This record gives sequence, C-alpha cells and structure tokens, in this order.
Amino acid sequence: MSSRTLPLLFINLGGEMLYILDQRLRAQNIPTDKAKKVMNDIITTMFNKKFLEELFKPQELYSKKALRTVFDRLAHASIMRLNQASMDKLYDLMTMAFKYQVLLCPRPKDILLVSFNHMDAIKEFVRDAPSILNQVDETYRQLIEMYAPLSGGEVQLIRQTLLVFFQDMHIRVSIFLKDKVQNSNGRFVLPTSGPVPYGTQIPGLIRIFSCAGEEVKRMPFPNGGSYSSALREGSFEMFGERVIKLGTNMYSVSRPVETHMSGTAKNSAQHTKVNTAPNPLAKEELNLLARLMGGLDVHKAAAADSGFRVNLFATDEEEEEALISRPEELSYEVLNIQATKDQQANKELARIMGEFTEEAEPSQGPSDKGADLLAMMDGL
Repeated sequence: MSSRTLPLLFINLGGEMLYILDQRLRAQNIPTDKAKKVMNDIITTMFNKKFLEELFKPQELYSKKALRTVFDRLAHASIMRLNQASMDKLYDLMTMAFKYQVLLCPRPKDILLVSFNHMDAIKEFVRDAPSILNQVDETYRQLIEMYAPLSGGEVQLIRQTLLVFFQDMHIRVSIFLKDKVQNSNGRFVLPTSGPVPYGTQIPGLIRIFSCAGEEVKRMPFPNGGSYSSALREGSFEMFGERVIKLGTNMYSVSRPVETHMSGTAKNSAQHTKVNTAPNPLAKEELNLLARLMGGLDVHKAAAADSGFRVNLFATDEEEEEALISRPEELSYEVLNIQATKDQQANKELARIMGEFTEEAEPSQGPSDKGADLLAMMDGL
C-alpha cells in the first residue's frame, strides 16, 4: 500500500465536497455573503498549515470511518449545518465521484491532473481572499514537489491503493445513471472509445519482431472501440491546461442529484458487518485523528442564530426517510474529537478511551485498557 496516497485522497474528496456544497448553497438561494463565508471557512480549515503538516507525513490509509470523521468536521467548519442524512449523502457523492475519476484516468499519472483540476477550482472559489489563496498555493507547491517527480510505477501504486479503498462502494448516483456511466448495481461502465493515454498508440495492430529487433510482420485486429490519439499532455505545473476534464465541476449545470444504495452494496455490507480479528491500526487511527483534529482550527459562530442548515435532499421529509432507510452497517458513527490544541486533543482522546472501556469488562491496568480500546475500535 502506498504511503503517499492520503494527501491526494483528501484533496480530491475535498474538491468534490466543495463542488456539491456550492451547488446546494445556490439551489437553496442562500445569500451570497453567507455562501461565500461557508466556502472560505471550509477552505481555510482544509488548508490549515498544521493540519496539512500531519496530512503530508508518509502514512498508510486508514478506515473510511476515520476519514469520514475528518470531513464531518470540515463540513461544519463554518455557520452551515448538515443533518446526518445529508452528511451521509454528501460523503457518498464525494466518494463515488472521485472513484469514477480514478477508474477513468487514461493512465496512472493523470490522477495528478485530476488533483490539479480540483486545486484549480478551489483557487477559483477563494480568488477574492488573498490570505486563503496563499494557503492554497502553498499546498499546490507541496503537491507538485511531492508527486510530479514520481515514476509511472509509483503513481500506479497510488492508483491501486485508491481503488482498493473504494472497491466495496457501489452507491448509485442519479447523474451517473442518467449519463449511462453507471449501471443499476452501482458499478461504473468503462468506455471503449475516446483518446488513448498520452504517449500510447491506438490499439488494433500486432507487430512481430525478429531476434535482431527488426519488424517482420504486422497483423491488424478489431479493437472493439472508437479510439483517437491524445493530442497533447496535460500540464503538471501550478498554471497550465490540464487537458483532461476529470476532476472538474460536474454540477456546473444545475440538476438534481440523488444517491441510492444498490442491492449489491447492501448485501456486501451485511457480509462485512464485523471483523472479529483485532485491528492493529486502531490506536494509530485514534492518534491520527487526534493529530489531524488538533490542526483543524474551527471557529464557532458568534451567535447561535447566525447559522443555517443545508439539505442535500429535495425536502425535509426525503432527508428523514433517507436517514431511516439507510442500512445500519453503512451509517458512519462519527467520533466528535474536539481538539483544536494538542492538550485538548489528549484530554478528549482520554475521555473517548474511557467511554470505550466502560462498556467492556473491568480492566486490571493500563495495558488492559489499551487492549479493550483496540477491540472496540475494530469497527473503524
């Protein structure tokens, strides 16, 4: 598993989250000043220096619940509030959109171009806020410095790690279904047409070479699709044409977006309810969350009545129904770690550990508490 995957996963999911929230804020006619404050506050928190220092440290991917905890915190970094059903839907849309992009990348290195498309869009959101823009630009430079020099094989390992992370997620999204890029079982349809990866040739010809390396025979074959050559390579610099459209805003044309659990997803979830084997990453996940949350400088709204709720469903009734009908195995029980400083992080972490051990049998000492915590965090 690649230890450099987490920053790319976070940046791309964060970009998709901002696309969705921007679309919903417009759809609900939220005043421009409030909508801009929400976007600015979330982006400020996303690109907090201390937070990104933790994020960019080489580390393996952790569970979906751990990542969901971070995004739940980010989504509520401003005056906007989401009910659990809307937050579930937001996270489903984010993850399925990025999964689709990873699957359709013509070559592994194009994942970087997808990431840069997201970064370009984030910069556009804060173009009128120079201080926030500087934060985003600094992250941009870190991304280029870390990922641009990687070989094709190293980026392929990152792509494979991402696909493993997403492999059990088959949530149907109305936009994808209408565009016929997703089947009714929630699986994506890979196209057999379009441009081939940059630097490769159109399939349809077998070349046979002699021992001396000379071409001796050519045999054409039907390639089963309609392919074209890639005209040019996308730019891997901070400014430039990315060429590929993956990672751009698919919500720019206003249309309703619904998510549905497919039968396949429900069944697979039921078969993976609980893994009884201890999870060796459980303590590390808690420590990761505490460190990450310590970097999330989330400011409370000055007045309680200044906040507002955003609904990702058409009506409140639909939102309530979605919450009730969502399979329990697929609901994310978010750990609310209030930790804006390291001291607060340790105190809250100790409290959470205490809550977990209170439900278990009485322990004999600190080592037993650690074992109990490990068992309780197995579900992460």
